[in-house]
This record gives sequence, structure tokens and C-alpha cells, in this order.
Amino acid sequence: MNASIVALVEGVLAGDRRSMARAISMVEDGDPGLEELSRELFPRAGRAATVGLTGSPGVGKSSLAACLVGAARDRGQTVAVLAIDPTSPFSGGALLGDRLRMQAHATDPGVFIRSMATRGHLGGMALAAPEAIRILDASGKDLVVVETVGVGQAEVEVATATDTTLVVVSPGWGDAVQVAKAGILEIADVFVVNKADREGADEAVRDLNLMIRMGPETDWTPPVVRTSAATGEGVDELWDAIERHRAHQETTGTLARKRHRRVLEEVEGMVAERLRARAAAALDGPEGADLAAGLTARRIDPYAAAAALAERVATAAEVRVGGTDG
Repeated sequence: MNASIVALVEGVLAGDRRSMARAISMVEDGDPGLEELSRELFPRAGRAATVGLTGSPGVGKSSLAACLVGAARDRGQTVAVLAIDPTSPFSGGALLGDRLRMQAHATDPGVFIRSMATRGHLGGMALAAPEAIRILDASGKDLVVVETVGVGQAEVEVATATDTTLVVVSPGWGDAVQVAKAGILEIADVFVVNKADREGADEAVRDLNLMIRMGPETDWTPPVVRTSAATGEGVDELWDAIERHRAHQETTGTLARKRHRRVLEEVEGMVAERLRARAAAALDGPEGADLAAGLTARRIDPYAAAAALAERVATAAEVRVGGTDG
């Protein structure tokens, strides 16, 4: 194994902040050394509790994440916060940078805070987030908090990469419809009405409870917790709700099943990305020109073209594996 990867792995396992930051930068950049890094860290991960926060911009997710960090530290737990942002068109880095409201914890050796973009990673957030979470998990942190910036499909994918998903809303959001449209209702393990000291909090709680009652029956009913990150109101109740959800998952076996399904989906995504890259390479060559000509002349339809391309990619892969084994 590459000596620099060996040193990096040792640093991550020791909880060295610079090593953790460097490893996450490798995830952002889609660094070729990721496979070696993952091979060494994967067996050491799986111990940390992971919590995802998602919701519309402006509902106070960063402030709430800071409150959760404080609650964890009060209980003697070490914490990592991973804030996943859209990629900046200017710098290529995380658009929002490290959250200013979390800087009160920045000098605490038991807290690691990092913003992450996914500028070079094949598969984008859906594949980058689990790798970054594993790095933080393997570093020995008790809790990993993952915050996203919005409620789009990419944010949903990131939120479901965690054990417990918090969907955060605020009074006056007009969000009931927006949340339902985004498919958030199905992924929420706990709903949080933040800024609950403002007018409209009662209506937000009522709308959420109505949506929950109209939703599918499951063995876990997401609680609706009122919080005010500005005053700390409701943070202990939110912590209790997170712990109840984790205990429920452990008791019912849901946690093990969720993690098992999640890693299989991750592997499936990796395979799909590799096949997509090989298909793109094939389309750039003579075979792609032949297919394009056939499609243009309507001698072949798109389904037949896709089947032919898939067969060629699979055959090429078999030849490559056979040559390696031989």
C-alpha cells in the first residue's frame, strides 16, 4: 500500500484533525487513492451514531446542528459535523464554507467540523456522503451529524445515508406542500419545528401531524418536536427523540437492516458509475459511431442500441477480468 495512504489511515484512526480533513478532501476530489483508503477504514467503521438534518434553506439547520453538538458534548460524546454544500462555480469548494454559527465549538478537541462539496466525485453526493461519513466514523467520533442545504433529490439521498433523519421546518414556511413534494415525508424519522417561539408554530405542528396521519402506517411514527435553536428550547426533547429512534431501531433490528441495505445500494451505485464510464468511452469510439449512424438512419431503436452497448461493455469487462486472472 502507498506509504502516504498508510500514514493517512493511521492519522484518521488516531483522530488527527488534519488527516481527517485530508481524507475528506480526497472524497471531494475523487482521488485515485480512495479505494486504498476505503479498504483500510471500512472494517474500522460502523460504531458511530449518524444523524442527518435536511430541510428548506433558512429554517435554522446550522444553528440546530450546533445545538446538537452542544447536547452531545454535555453528555460526554465526541462529535463530527459534515455540512454538505453545493459546489461553488467560482472556487470549486463548498459554497457556504464552515458554518459560522458552529464556530463556538471549533476549538473543542472533541468536535470536528467540515464543509464538503462533491466537485470531482463520480456519483455526486449519493456516493460521496457515505465515504465521508465512514472516515468520521472510523476516526472514533461517537456522533456524526450530516447537514444538507436544501430539500432536493441530492439532499434526500444524503439524509438517507444516516441512521436517523431529522426534517427541519419553521413556522410560516408554507412548507407542508413543499415538503410533501420533495418526498421528505417518507424519509423523516423526526420532524423538528424550529424557531417555535414564532407565530405560526402551532399551525406547522398541526400540518405535520396531519401529514403523518395521512401517510403509510409503519412501526415508527415520527414525533414532531418544537425547538428554538436561538434559546436552546426543546433541544433536550429533540435529543431524547433521537435516542428513542435509535433504541427502536436496535430493538427491532431495523438499524442493522437499514445499514445492510444502504451499503448494498452504495455498491450498486459504484457499479453503475463504472459501467456508465465504460459506456461513455465505448460511445466515443468506432462502435459509438456505428450506433449513432444506425440510430440516425432509424435502422436500430434506442432500446436495441442500449442492449447492444450493454452487451459490448459487459463483454469488454469479462475480457479484462479474464486477462487479469490469466
